[in-house]
Amino acid sequence: MHKDSTRFETLNVEVTNSICRVSFDRPEADNTINAQMVRDFDKLIQTCEDESSAITMVILKGSKDVFCAGGDFKATAKAATTGAAVTGSAVTGSAVTGAAAADDPEFLYDIWYRLATGPFLTISVVEGRANAGGVGFIAASDIVLASETATFGLSELLFGLFPACVMPFLVRRIGFQKAHYLTLMTRPIGTQEASNWGLVDAASDQVDITLRQHLSRLKYLDKATIASYKAYMAKGMGILNSWKPEALEANRKMFNDPSIQENIKRYVTELKFPWEA
Repeated sequence: MHKDSTRFETLNVEVTNSICRVSFDRPEADNTINAQMVRDFDKLIQTCEDESSAITMVILKGSKDVFCAGGDFKATAKAATTGAAVTGSAVTGSAVTGAAAADDPEFLYDIWYRLATGPFLTISVVEGRANAGGVGFIAASDIVLASETATFGLSELLFGLFPACVMPFLVRRIGFQKAHYLTLMTRPIGTQEASNWGLVDAASDQVDITLRQHLSRLKYLDKATIASYKAYMAKGMGILNSWKPEALEANRKMFNDPSIQENIKRYVTELKFPWEA
């Protein structure tokens, strides 16, 4: 059995034979997404995409309490305070170099797209809270397994934002109206409701056992077959390409809006929502 452990700054990665296990590793920040995490995922996915790679499955996990809580509001507030653009200009290419590039929403969008269409199976195992961009990772996955304690939410509208980049992936997975409702209500839903909506494929109070049961079959799938099948399925994901320009434009506009920046800074410093005195 071949086993390789790689420590990124924001991720813990362990590769055993054809399985790559990835754990979000920013416990001090509720596993939120920052520029470094975008760079780490870009590097990791490049490795998995390589033709010489034997990896057939990428398993995403968080902690027992938090899968991924979305974007890092503290980093956003800091950028706004210093007067820096929260999102840079559009950049092309696959390599994420520099903080400005990694901060641009296009790179996170492309990471989700590559998880959804890459020559490997993406499996999210959710045990705790998934919010905002965390739901983006889940919606981009081929298979989602969840414990009974998991929750799924989109809180963006509370701050004057909306989940522009998450929405194409979420609509593809659960349909327009369910994604619309989840966005408008801003309240988290539990595993049972998420299962009924199609966001979760299998729920269990022993999610690790459920994962092993899935892997007992998935491990027999051939790398070339997975790649061929995922490439075929990608042709039916036109929504992810057609919606992308509008999603990126909306994201950049919102995060550079001074009033929204102020809402975020106030929440970070005072833990108060915009309507609170």
